[in-house]
Amino acid sequence: MPQQRFPKIEILSIAPHHISFILSETDTSMANSLRRIMIAEVPTLAIDLVEYSENSSVLNDEYIAHRLGLIPVRYTPEGSTGGGDCHQAFLPNRECVCYDRCPRCSVEFELDVNFDKVNTTRPDQERDLPLTVTSRDLISNNILVAPAHFLNEEEQDESHDEGISIVKLGPGQHLKLKAIARMGISKEHAKWCPVAVATYRFWPVITINEEACNMLTLEQKQELVEACPDRILELDEFTGNLVQVENAYEMATFTEDLKVAQEAMKKRPEDDDFVHVVQSTDRFVFSVESTGCMDAEDILLSSLRVLKDRLNYLAAEVEKLKD
Repeated sequence: MPQQRFPKIEILSIAPHHISFILSETDTSMANSLRRIMIAEVPTLAIDLVEYSENSSVLNDEYIAHRLGLIPVRYTPEGSTGGGDCHQAFLPNRECVCYDRCPRCSVEFELDVNFDKVNTTRPDQERDLPLTVTSRDLISNNILVAPAHFLNEEEQDESHDEGISIVKLGPGQHLKLKAIARMGISKEHAKWCPVAVATYRFWPVITINEEACNMLTLEQKQELVEACPDRILELDEFTGNLVQVENAYEMATFTEDLKVAQEAMKKRPEDDDFVHVVQSTDRFVFSVESTGCMDAEDILLSSLRVLKDRLNYLAAEVEKLKD
């Protein structure tokens, strides 16, 4: 019978748009399942249908609809300030009993920008410039749902626009439309993907052979420190011994040069390595960055919920087969 495991998660850093954590006491099957769920099976909101009343811009209807679909749509639960999981607030459109759409399965955005009307309110020095239509111009009929204009305050301060650019209008041009956002998953279309980055790497296990290192001169030890391009080693300023740097797990990616340098220092090829670096098989460092539609913490929690639901469903189906 396989050994029962109890996976653990240790948070390294957390911000609204990014989370870094360690998944331990499990194997690559669980790590990759969690990564794939975050990418493809966490439900989010995205614009799925666009109805045009007027479009005299330089971009055709399909092009604008594609750009609208890729704007992150953020659901903020009552009493919260961050983007949360929308799976309890909305139903998938195919599961809703309504004829076409309703507030339970969709959110409507209206956009109506006329260059000639808006231009009269612009500063004199800007009136000869094109008017940029952004995500700020999308007006939602649900106070809990809005486009995620920026990933964070730093991005907002550096931006020249008030939101995500959709199209530019010139004199005499007018864009009026209604956009319908629905809940879905990225397995169906990439516009529902909640993550910009969801990766993991193996935790490096760095073992320093103290007995073998005592046979090296200080110059040879320094050569080993400099041989590794990731700089995962350093010399202790008091003892002169080789030690790993404090954040070695973040830096250890390529250690082949270190291995080559060690081979040149060995008296015999069969001698033990001075420093041995291998990948852990049960400890993984995850890095997850949100697109803005959800906070990174909620993406992780939602992916764990989806994984749990899938395992419960599998267990129920297996029980049915036994009966």
